[in-house]
Amino acid sequence: MLGHASSVLAAAFFKDGRRVVTSSSDKTLRIWDVQTGVLVGTPFKRHKGWVRSIAISPDDRRIASGGEDKTIIFWNVENQQMILDPLVKHSRDVNSLCFSPDGKRLASGSSDCTVVVWDVETGTVLTTLHHDSLVLAVVFSPDGLKLASGSKDNTIHVWRTNDAEVLLEFSAHKDRVRNIVWSHDGQQLVSSSYDQTVKFWNSSNADQIGQPCAGHTAWIYSLAISLDDSFVATASCDDTVRLWSTKTHQQIGQALQHTTWIGCVVISPNGELLVSGDGDGKVRLWSIKNMLEEYNAEDRLKEELETEQQRLPIADAANALLTPFIPDIARSDIQQRNESSDNCDITSHHSWETHAASSTHSFPSTFDNVPMNTTVRNACIAGDLRTAEEILTQDINTDGDNCDSHASRSVVMARNSDWDQALRDAINSVAIQPSLMGCISKGIALCGNGQLWNALEAFDLAFTFATHDAMTINLLLLIKAIALFNAGHRDEAIRRVQDLATTCQHLDTLPGSVVNSYLHVELATIAFENGRYLEAAEQFTEVLITTMTGLSLRVALCEPRLKIFTVLFGWDLDSLWQTVHQRRCDAFLRADKVIEAVEAYEYMMRMIDEAEKTNCLGWSITFKQDCIARCVSKGEEAVVANEQARAIKLYSAGIGLDPSYSPLFIHRSKQNLRRNLYEEALSDAEQVIELNPSSYTGYELKHEALYGVRRYDEAVVIFNIMLSKLEDVPDAQIRQLRRQYHYITLSEAERAIREAIHSHLDTAPLRLLNTSTGRLCDQQAQTTAFMESTECEKLMSSLMTHGHLQMEYIKEVVVMYFRWVMLSHRWEAKEPLLLDIQNKVVYDLDPVGTVVKLQTFCKTSRDAGYRWAWSDTCCIDQNNNAELQRSVNSMFVWYRYSSLTIVYLSDVAPSSKSGALAKSAWITRGWTVQEFLAPRVVLFYQADWTLYLNDRSPNHKESVAIMHELEDSTGINAQALVDFRPGMRGAREKLRWASTRVTTLQEDIAYSLFGIFGVHLPVIYGEKKHHALGRLLQAIVAQSGDVTALDWVGKSSEFNSCLPADIASYEAPPCIPPSLFEDEMQASVSNLRNVADVELAMVLYTQLDNLRAPRFANRRLLLPCITFLVTSVTRRHGLHRETCFTYDVKADGLQDLLITTENKLTQFSQARPFRQRFLLIHPWNRHDLGLSDFSETVPVSPQEDLSLGYPKELGLVDVESQSRALRLIVRLGQPFGALLLAQQRGGEYKRIASDHDIIARVKDVTAVRDMLNVKTVEIL
Repeated sequence: MLGHASSVLAAAFFKDGRRVVTSSSDKTLRIWDVQTGVLVGTPFKRHKGWVRSIAISPDDRRIASGGEDKTIIFWNVENQQMILDPLVKHSRDVNSLCFSPDGKRLASGSSDCTVVVWDVETGTVLTTLHHDSLVLAVVFSPDGLKLASGSKDNTIHVWRTNDAEVLLEFSAHKDRVRNIVWSHDGQQLVSSSYDQTVKFWNSSNADQIGQPCAGHTAWIYSLAISLDDSFVATASCDDTVRLWSTKTHQQIGQALQHTTWIGCVVISPNGELLVSGDGDGKVRLWSIKNMLEEYNAEDRLKEELETEQQRLPIADAANALLTPFIPDIARSDIQQRNESSDNCDITSHHSWETHAASSTHSFPSTFDNVPMNTTVRNACIAGDLRTAEEILTQDINTDGDNCDSHASRSVVMARNSDWDQALRDAINSVAIQPSLMGCISKGIALCGNGQLWNALEAFDLAFTFATHDAMTINLLLLIKAIALFNAGHRDEAIRRVQDLATTCQHLDTLPGSVVNSYLHVELATIAFENGRYLEAAEQFTEVLITTMTGLSLRVALCEPRLKIFTVLFGWDLDSLWQTVHQRRCDAFLRADKVIEAVEAYEYMMRMIDEAEKTNCLGWSITFKQDCIARCVSKGEEAVVANEQARAIKLYSAGIGLDPSYSPLFIHRSKQNLRRNLYEEALSDAEQVIELNPSSYTGYELKHEALYGVRRYDEAVVIFNIMLSKLEDVPDAQIRQLRRQYHYITLSEAERAIREAIHSHLDTAPLRLLNTSTGRLCDQQAQTTAFMESTECEKLMSSLMTHGHLQMEYIKEVVVMYFRWVMLSHRWEAKEPLLLDIQNKVVYDLDPVGTVVKLQTFCKTSRDAGYRWAWSDTCCIDQNNNAELQRSVNSMFVWYRYSSLTIVYLSDVAPSSKSGALAKSAWITRGWTVQEFLAPRVVLFYQADWTLYLNDRSPNHKESVAIMHELEDSTGINAQALVDFRPGMRGAREKLRWASTRVTTLQEDIAYSLFGIFGVHLPVIYGEKKHHALGRLLQAIVAQSGDVTALDWVGKSSEFNSCLPADIASYEAPPCIPPSLFEDEMQASVSNLRNVADVELAMVLYTQLDNLRAPRFANRRLLLPCITFLVTSVTRRHGLHRETCFTYDVKADGLQDLLITTENKLTQFSQARPFRQRFLLIHPWNRHDLGLSDFSETVPVSPQEDLSLGYPKELGLVDVESQSRALRLIVRLGQPFGALLLAQQRGGEYKRIASDHDIIARVKDVTAVRDMLNVKTVEIL
């Protein structure tokens, strides 16, 4: 399902299962019909940023949404309208939403580290809960009595909802907890994480249930649970959706594949459908019914097998275990799934302490006397297979009928993976004399050759030599399982070993436990060798935790009776303990889990003895070096990602490995400084100095740390020591460092500061009011005030010792000091002017009339933390023409770069309701257009200087209610109100914004728009409105080439007849020709291709393409256009009063049309010709060519440009040119806004203004010749 323009981030099913709602980074929500995949209704549009979370109320009547804009919106599903104003409480992204089961409350989790519980009916805050880190997931329990939340700090909190008490708090994952769901009985919590796992928890005590679901290879973004709690679904950054059994925690079926990362997944109420959304904006629907039914059938089959085995008496257990695993082999898909699984049930495992106790009993078996030469046996144990093979070959050559020699050599050849020879030797052994070793060697060789059924038969025959010896049967079953494992049937082998342990608990359990452990180690090793390092690390960890704990392990692994596994399979049991630890460390490191690798190494060092440490010394040195290198590189990555805490943790891990490596202390000190942890940074810096006292770096860090803790005197001393250390470094480095740490003189510091001030004040008003002193200051006075301030003193002190921070730090201090506030208001009678306040203190003036407004404005700015303020009444010298010119042309920039603009609404009463702003006289004034478009931060104040609507947000441009009111009252779209960009683009629309505005001075209606359009023109008060507006419009048309400024109705200007006399002429909506859909365009082009003169169309296209942009010269407009000669003008009588005339007009190539104008036209026709020439023209717009503006054209690469010259491409180019030309003809055949021109005596033309748009259309779109009259007309 396609509809979203960008990433799909969240989804939710309605209870009817027929609809699903999705949200996206395109700032919208959409409802889809699941059966048809069609969008239901229109998109939900109100959010200003990514919509990260959605929830549907239990009655399916409401949707809640939240995201990047920090707000939560309740929507009515039926009419798709907002129910309440957006809920504002969170200060950062809203990441998760959940309705309570009764639908009366909504919980929201946010990046501001809080969980907020809201009253759904009123939108009021009921409770606020606090985390230590970002909250990524919130969910109510099924009974609504508990609330669970997951956080970036890897923890899960469970809260009681009636009193906000924390019931549980536990660390759940190795990375952030991204999602949480409750089982529908409320007994379990299920969580997913960026650590790529899903875990199950007892909701009453936080005990983990079973093993994690592991299989994803990247972050898990989304988690859902089925209504019957039988399975969960996950969506991941690895581009897959996976299903998992809640019973076995195994993956169900194959992964469902997307082409990019997946942001959400939800399960239908009947559990038969999945919906997932991805980073490309695609929403996919999956039917999972067959997949689930197949998995459930397989699961039931396995349960039946296990139940059947459990019903057998213990005496018959061994025989039951001999049965072949027919269901698993018959079902290859189960086999494939089992081969990829790394989870097993460990509840039947006994601790190693139990093994040690049981091993004291005597359990003799037939294997105690294996018929193998002692020298051969020792060679096999030592791994010297060549010697063993030579001895056995010699024995066979001496006595070819010795079945034991053949069986033993078969084992040796199997160890060497020479399976064909191993099988021949085994067959010869059995042929000479059937024996236990002969059957075992044959079973092993057949497994190696892939002949599984025959191998099982050989192992079954071996049981005939067990002579009812329980221990021999036990070992034989283990050998059979190992052979199956080596043949690739790993899950089946492990299941058999575990079943054996459960069934034969009266026997010696040590061999079975060792085999179980070793097979799991092998599984982990296979994962490691296949590059699945994290999976391997977790499996090695699981082995250590569940099967290899206890100090008696080393003794148990050295038991002589276990050497049979070494002989047969080459198992190195003596070093298994050490090997598991080392491989676990290596796996974590290769998985890029550096901290876990360090922790694993430290644990290993605590657990092994000194002799083992000596044995692994070489590995240990290499590992630590690699690990430290990764700590440094990963730390640098964390620094780049602005994750200082993670970087510090990585550097600390490296220090734990080698506390003598000073670069780690350097890195950690720097990050502690960035986090303002000055004491910790100081400690690290002192350690650097201790390790390398001759280096300047430790002193540099110590100086910064001392400065941070405000021990300035010590900081200067240390800084001087650092400078002295620079004397000892090589010359090239000294020059480089001296540029960074040169001795800054007072004059150098002052010059740098003044340069920064000058640069900053370049965009600031010429005069500002000091809100602290109440005095008006020019820029020189402002600079002097700063140079004498405490801020400057601190800056000077810093520069003396912080040369490397010089310009950035200066700029930061200067910007903070010189922030200013602008006032936007409606002028009233007797406003205080420059002469009224110059050399006076504003606060000392008599508080009457408009002086009170100025005083309150200054106080309000001061209380908000700003030192400077500007009001147009008293901060401009109205009598200084040069200053007035600069001020008018710079005012937009001053508002733009202000830190705050205060809009004072003197006619809006206190406690006014929404709508009062729209009625204020402020909104009708011309200058106020730029005063609310230019600033980035605006606050509206009522007559008593209280905030409008009592909205205490820091920026009313972020207030949905106020911006909505402003949009409705001004006709300016919300995007422009919030993020306006000056310039010529959309000129006609910007002129419409100002069309209803009024100004006290008539010229100001044009001057107030200079900043809107980004033009700089002379300010000439007294030139009259039409002349000022004409100069502005002339600049717009000439600089942009945009002819939409000629689209107006009303009276012509004396400046130029093509321009209006009054801005009000732009109040009417622009004339926009109807647009064609692409399929309509293609159809029209196809029709024209058969009936129109294609060659003439291409000629017309070329003529238009070569036209120059419109331009002015001495107030004359040179306008490129297509002209149509007027052939008849006939007046209609009686339709209008005598001051307005209506005419029927005919023109060559155009359909007849009606024109109403105040101008009285001479009537004429072809029968009664008139010498004056009239034209109807189509002003040329380059967009009709189907090309973008020159400024927007994407450059063509040289290769693409050259390719057009190849002969084989010429045909394609001609077809394309014809298509472009015909598309142009189709566009020219659409209705257009025409201009009526009357020729003057000198051959120039004047526009005849009309009271209505003149909408013209060509008679016959196929008559291309009628449109060939292309020229540039000179208009007075």
